Amino acid sequence: MSDWQQYLDIAIEAARKAGKFQQYRFASQLNVALKGDKNLVTEVDQESERLIVEHLIGAFPDHNIVAEEGDYPQGESPFRWIIDPLDGTTNYTHGFPWFCVSIGLETAGDLVAGVIYNPLHDELFTATRGGGAFCNGHRLRVSMRAPLQNTLLGTGFPYDCASDPANNFDNFIAFQKAARGIRRAGAAALDLAYVAAGRLDGFWELKLKPWDVAAGVLMVQEAGGVVSTFDGSPYVIDMHRIVASNGLIHDEMTALLAHSSP
Repeated sequence: MSDWQQYLDIAIEAARKAGKFQQYRFASQLNVALKGDKNLVTEVDQESERLIVEHLIGAFPDHNIVAEEGDYPQGESPFRWIIDPLDGTTNYTHGFPWFCVSIGLETAGDLVAGVIYNPLHDELFTATRGGGAFCNGHRLRVSMRAPLQNTLLGTGFPYDCASDPANNFDNFIAFQKAARGIRRAGAAALDLAYVAAGRLDGFWELKLKPWDVAAGVLMVQEAGGVVSTFDGSPYVIDMHRIVASNGLIHDEMTALLAHSSP
């Protein structure tokens, strides 16, 4: 058993609790507010975060919390939970059935546990540092597909894509020409989980936040994949440009991004 399993077990409970609430409220009437031109938040995001934070703090009262919807005091504990209570809010708001809970645990700068839960499909993706990655208890491995022309990729676009030239459009066109296909489903955490599961062969995006990627980065790594910045250098979760892949196509992806990114 992984040294981090006790933390993972509590995170799983928290994710399932929030996911059950999200499933209950899905396709119901929602109060929707804007955090920017296109960035939405609902009471489901906020209540999901409350359920998760209360559960984690109940078990680990001295741990720090970083989450999308709230500001939390930071203490001296080396442990930091990084939470996206509802990744895919735009999908959720429109009744599009593609969203998840994402919870990652970091200590001393290292990601050590992660949970991504898709409640509508009841798929629970989990990972611990050195303990592997799993979906509903089945071990995950990245795909073996290569070269890039034989692969299926995932990506997304930033909320300010209409106003900022760093909008991923050029990258999308370049990869659309180079790969077999691209999927833009609207939940980065699930994209990363799908790379870990071998359902996607690679993923890239920019302007993501730590809560979008914390659990998924660990998942890809524990499933045998590679995660880096666009230029191939080591990735940390507060960076804004991420590439995740099965490893076999990583050099092709970073080489293409070097030529197409503004």
